[in-house]
Amino acid sequence: EGARRKRAYTKRLSLPTAPAVPPCLACGACCFSQLDTFVRVLGDDYSRLGELAESLVRFEGTRAYMRLLDGHCAALEIDVDSGRFVCVAYARRPQVCRDLERGGGACQAEREAKAPRPLLALRRARR
Repeated sequence: EGARRKRAYTKRLSLPTAPAVPPCLACGACCFSQLDTFVRVLGDDYSRLGELAESLVRFEGTRAYMRLLDGHCAALEIDVDSGRFVCVAYARRPQVCRDLERGGGACQAEREAKAPRPLLALRRARR
C-alpha cells in the first residue's frame, strides 16, 4: 500500500517531458526560409562546397548565399517516397549549418516557426 501511494504521488509530481526532437531527415525545417539572404556562404564554405558551389550559391555583390528553391535551400532534396529531407551538400555544408545543433535552442526555434513548411513542400512534391 505504501509503495503504491508513493508511486502515485511521484507520478503527480513528475514534470511533463519535452517532445522528442525528430531526426533531421524527418524535419528539414531549418532549411526553409522566405529570405534570400538566409544562409550566408563565406570563403571557406564556398571552397568546401567545391563543384557544388556553382549550382548552390548565388552572389549579391560581394556576398554569397545559398540559393533558395521553392522556399527552401537548393541543397535540400525532398525524397517523395520516404518523406525524408536530404541535404545533398551535407558533408560540405556551410559553417552556419554545421553550427546548428539538433535539438538546441536555434533548432527548436526553427521547428516552432517553420514546422508546417517541410510538410507542405512534401505534399506539393507528391502531387
